[in-house]
Amino acid sequence: MSIKTTTHLNFRGDARAALEFYQSVFGGQTAIATYGDFGMPKDAPGAENVVFGQLESEEGLQVMAYDIPGHSEGSKVVPGSTFRENGVTVTDQPFFVSVRGETLDEVQGYWATLSVDARIVEEFAASAWSAGFGMLTDRFGVTWILDVAAAYPAV
Repeated sequence: MSIKTTTHLNFRGDARAALEFYQSVFGGQTAIATYGDFGMPKDAPGAENVVFGQLESEEGLQVMAYDIPGHSEGSKVVPGSTFRENGVTVTDQPFFVSVRGETLDEVQGYWATLSVDARIVEEFAASAWSAGFGMLTDRFGVTWILDVAAAYPAV
C-alpha cells in the first residue's frame, strides 16, 4: 500500500487555466471534470467550472485543483473557514492537503485517527468519483481531503 499527499489548490473560476499553465511548465497529463460532468445541469451558472482537476508529471509532480462554488445569498465566510452549505463546500482557504490511498480500509484508518477533535466538513463516504471521500478541518486548523484512488481519464 502507498499513500500520496498532494497540494489541492482552490480557485475562483480559473482552475482549468491554472492547470493548463502548470502543464506547460512541468509537462505531464491533466485530468479535469466539471460540475456539469457530475450532475449539475449543463446550462447552470458554474457548470463548466472544475470540480476535480489534477496534473501529474512524469517526474512526479502532482497538484490538484478545483473552482470553489459561489456562495448562496446571505452566506458569510469566516476567514480561514471551510464548511458545507446547500450541498457545496464553501471556503476562503487557498489550499487543502489531499491524502489519497489505494484501499478503502487504508483511508478509513487515516480518517478515524485524523478526525479526532476535528470539525467534519464532509463525512467520509462513497462519492461519485471514489469508493471513499471525506473532508475535515483538524484541531490545528488544517483542512484535509481524504479519498481512495480512482482512475481518471487524461485530458
